[in-house]
Amino acid sequence: MGFPREMVSKVIEEYGEENEDKLLEELLSYSVIESSPQPQQRIEPNHCSLVLESPHQPQVKIEPDLSSSEGGVSSWENSDSDALSDEEEMTKSLRGSDNIVLTLVKMGYKQDEALIAIERLGCNSSVDELIDFIGVAQMAKAEDALLPPEEKPGISKLNKRRYYELEVLGRKRPKSCEKRIISEDDDEPLHLPNPMIGFGVPTEPAIIKHRKLPDDAVGPPYFYYENVALAPKGVWQTISRFLYEVEPEFVDSKFFCAAARKRGYIHNLPIENRFPLLPLPPRTIHEAFPLTRKWWPSWDTRTKLNCLQTAIGSAKLTERIRKALENYDGEPPEDVQRFVLEQCRKWNLVWVGRNKVAPLEPDEVETLLGFPRNHTRGGGISRTDRYKSLGNSFQVDTVAYHLSVLKDMYPNGMNILSLFSGIGGAEVALHRLGIPLKNVVSVEKSEVNRNIVRSWWEQTNQKGNLIDLDDVQQLNGDRIEKLMNTFGGFDLIVGGSPCNNLAGSNRVSRDGLEGKESSLFFDYCRILDLVKNIMTTNQ
Repeated sequence: MGFPREMVSKVIEEYGEENEDKLLEELLSYSVIESSPQPQQRIEPNHCSLVLESPHQPQVKIEPDLSSSEGGVSSWENSDSDALSDEEEMTKSLRGSDNIVLTLVKMGYKQDEALIAIERLGCNSSVDELIDFIGVAQMAKAEDALLPPEEKPGISKLNKRRYYELEVLGRKRPKSCEKRIISEDDDEPLHLPNPMIGFGVPTEPAIIKHRKLPDDAVGPPYFYYENVALAPKGVWQTISRFLYEVEPEFVDSKFFCAAARKRGYIHNLPIENRFPLLPLPPRTIHEAFPLTRKWWPSWDTRTKLNCLQTAIGSAKLTERIRKALENYDGEPPEDVQRFVLEQCRKWNLVWVGRNKVAPLEPDEVETLLGFPRNHTRGGGISRTDRYKSLGNSFQVDTVAYHLSVLKDMYPNGMNILSLFSGIGGAEVALHRLGIPLKNVVSVEKSEVNRNIVRSWWEQTNQKGNLIDLDDVQQLNGDRIEKLMNTFGGFDLIVGGSPCNNLAGSNRVSRDGLEGKESSLFFDYCRILDLVKNIMTTNQ
């Protein structure tokens, strides 16, 4: 890859040949500074730090460590993760695989990650799209690495299908709801819309004003499924086929708030007469956080934040940025600007003082995602858990816009089956729309998240019933039928299964929808079909 032999030898001597990630990280950091024409450089023998020297300026030391202080990163992001927003026109202009690979490597990504992303998304993909894809993969890999060592369950396609068929096909059900089988011809890449506004957003004219649903998909009951948009080839085609061949709606939440969040939604809701939550949330960084404007440098041209992740930039990183900037009276050199901006984009750092950046606070993340302030605060919940729970959640304003059509349809309230509830994004959206929640069955494995939803339910004085369960796989036909007989059925089945295994370059568990976590998508389908079957039988 063109690194100096002396540098490679020193890094190998210190970190060992086995530590490939650390070795490549150190070498890449060196190459980023080396490529800049600004100041002369030298390599310190200790820790392979980077020191920038100029005849007119003091030394500036830039450490290569990009680690987070708040633990590992999880599925959404993980989430999905949507690493860079589409506003970066300069990076968008780069085309050609060689230039793109070089750009990604200089930004700190591994060469093999860049090549896999280009292979998956195509040579004409923008740098932003490639970074989004790599970001999802990195978060999924980090999440799996934190799991306790255990033998993977045998979740093969055949076993999952048998489980599904025994549970669903063992009951009487209409022919139209027969099992849809995964095809092996799902490798055609799915071209995501640009701009990513789905069937329309409040600030943009609707591209599609009417659609015809397949007969099997027509509600009630209504369903609403969400997952990361930048999944590997064939995943969304498979998801669509299992959900009655309904076309996905891809939306970036940057059209609803000040942060990007690229997601795909499959639902059978009407798309006419949607309306947004009021007041409309701030849509730029300075509107959301006006106090940052005083300290924001002119060379930081960001107006949107990137996808809100489950981890934050470390104190060590923000200190390193301060030291890199404080020795310059005016604008820092281009290479220092580039280093700072890359870290600010990667970790969503904002300016809080002269030469000072900081990660968003949990309450600021809550605001960006449309949750009430302090939604995740208190009750023994740590800051780490707050970031993780928020990073895995819905963007409430986006979801509420889609669900708004239900308000006139259910003036007396709704019965909700909420699968993979997280911190209650769908419930909060419906409540903010003014739709009474009569009965909510919330299924969520995280005790932290269940406690957050329970606390919100009590603090908002909900009049209905909340039943929280901890495992979708234990929600079988008999239990669902008993719940439906008690409530009179479900009006909406909502949820978004984990995306851990949907990352194409996830070398730990790149199993797609058959992976340990992401295979839970089939439980969403199983439960949805059970609800539809029971309702058809009871008619």
